[in-house]
Amino acid sequence: MSKIIDNNDENSVERNNSQEVNESNQFSSDNSTIAQQQRLLAQMQQNQLNQTQSDGVDLADLWRAVWSGKITIILISFVFAIASIFFALSQPNVYKASAILAPASDDGGAGDLSALAGQFGGLASMAGINLGGGSIDKTDLALEIIKSRTFIQKFIEKHDLLVPIIAGQEWDMSTNTLVIDDEIYDQTNNEWVRKVKVPKRPKPSLWEAYVEFSDLLSVSQDKNTSMVTIELEYFSPVMAQQWLNWLISDVNEFMRDQDQKEASDSIDYLTDQLKNIHVTSMESVFYQLIEEQTKNMMLTKVKAEYVLKTIDPAQIPEEKAKPKRALIVVLGTLLGGMFSVLIVLIRFFSKK
Repeated sequence: MSKIIDNNDENSVERNNSQEVNESNQFSSDNSTIAQQQRLLAQMQQNQLNQTQSDGVDLADLWRAVWSGKITIILISFVFAIASIFFALSQPNVYKASAILAPASDDGGAGDLSALAGQFGGLASMAGINLGGGSIDKTDLALEIIKSRTFIQKFIEKHDLLVPIIAGQEWDMSTNTLVIDDEIYDQTNNEWVRKVKVPKRPKPSLWEAYVEFSDLLSVSQDKNTSMVTIELEYFSPVMAQQWLNWLISDVNEFMRDQDQKEASDSIDYLTDQLKNIHVTSMESVFYQLIEEQTKNMMLTKVKAEYVLKTIDPAQIPEEKAKPKRALIVVLGTLLGGMFSVLIVLIRFFSKK
């Protein structure tokens, strides 16, 4: 019996020893895991520190590379500055003529036309007569006509502006004459000699002239005051002012001719239709319509500035509008500086 107890005690002791060994092994394993985590964390911190130090070294290296290449940067910037000076000086002066206009008032017949539009608008529309009441504003229409392709092309043809628009090179202030590019137009033989590719021809088309002239012209309107500003840029200050005056005069004439023709056609139509009307009330209506169209006809003949009235006429500009030579030189020098720094950095990275 005592042997059995002894055996049990021995087994119990062995189990306790085994448990203690397992606990010791587990503790050692936990300690090893903690140590590994600590080593990993320390390694990550060291890597981060090394990366930060590496970045600092790179920035310092970049600065040293730029500083060591300062001669290259100065030389390239100087070359760009000289080139920008020559480029700025080679650009011809461009002058801007401007005029301020106001919508020409036509209040004289506006009230009567509005009243007739309310009473006989349907009848007038059947006769093809415009009495207002919802029609487009004449000023807005005139501004759109000024910028239209058809009007500008006719304007160029009327005043023979094809040569100065396409072949004009610069303005000679000493002789007060326009310098023509000999490679585009031969003044001796009055012949176009420019070299172009098909489908273009030596003589420019009106479409080309329209595109070039549109770049010279600027039209704007202040919606609050309804004032219209028209600006025209060209090499010659004299021609810029002259062309602008022609433009304003032509658009007034164009609008006047249109309204005059419309009023004349309306009067002829109404007079012809009046012969076939035997009702007294209808005759009265037609007579009123004829009266208003006659007033319109009268306005087209007595108003020189029919749609746009000049408030501030175009003057010959005495100061150039462009080029901004100082700005060109500054931007050219800055561009050279950035380009030279880029070259120095590329050389630095290529060596490294």
